[in-house]
Amino acid sequence: MAKQRISWKKTPEAEDYEGALNFIMLLCSGPKSLDLVKDLRKAKTVERAAKDLLRAAQLPLLPRDEPHVDADLKRIHKGKSLPPVLLIRGDLMSGIPLTVADGYHRICAAYYYDESAPIHCRMVSTS
Repeated sequence: MAKQRISWKKTPEAEDYEGALNFIMLLCSGPKSLDLVKDLRKAKTVERAAKDLLRAAQLPLLPRDEPHVDADLKRIHKGKSLPPVLLIRGDLMSGIPLTVADGYHRICAAYYYDESAPIHCRMVSTS
């Protein structure tokens, strides 16, 4: 029997944008960070496979028992909706990986549930 699809909310939550801003401000200037988050708010939601997001971001799969991953995995199994993840597109030619501005734990939880699971995300470019 096939697994049920992961349920996703239509839009990220306010704290997701706040978390993304706090993270992005560690990587670039305040004004550029604010512009990127503003762009994320306006971006359309797209679907990408969990395994592809981890590879493009060059991030390791967090352990299943990591508290945030575990909590998100429980939400998935209960059929509760997760907010979309927030991403900044990488640049293959420059060797810059995809940046997960918010939602790394959700990506890992979705991967454990089904590595090919479509993850709802909002993605913007730096240029």
